[in-house]
Amino acid sequence: MRRVYHLVTPSVWRRADGRPYRAASLAAEGFIHCSHADQVARSANRFYADADELLALCLDADRLGEALREEPSSGGELFPHVYGPIPPDAVAEVRPLRRGPDGLWTFSPDGESAHRK
Repeated sequence: MRRVYHLVTPSVWRRADGRPYRAASLAAEGFIHCSHADQVARSANRFYADADELLALCLDADRLGEALREEPSSGGELFPHVYGPIPPDAVAEVRPLRRGPDGLWTFSPDGESAHRK
C-alpha cells in the first residue's frame, strides 16, 4: 500500500470523531496538505515546531483515489494534496510523532503506531 501522511494535533483529530476529516486548509485553500514519508519530519518542524503533541495520519493513497494529487510547492518540491475530506477508511494508522534529543520532531514510516486499523 502506498501511503501519504497528514500532520494534525490530537485535539483537532479528536474532533473528526470517525467522520470524514476536514482540515482547515480544505476551506481556506481547497485541499488538505500532506507529505511523503521523507517530508514528514521537515514539515512537522516547519509548521508544528511549537506543538506539544503531533500525530501523523497514515493514509492509504489508493483509498483517496482521484482526490489525491501531486503538486509542486513554491520551492518546486512535489507534495501530495487531497482535494476533499479524508474518508475514515483511508486512515490506515495514526502515529504519534516524537521529538529527538535535539528537540526536533522525528518520523519513521516503520515506527510504532498509536492506532492500527
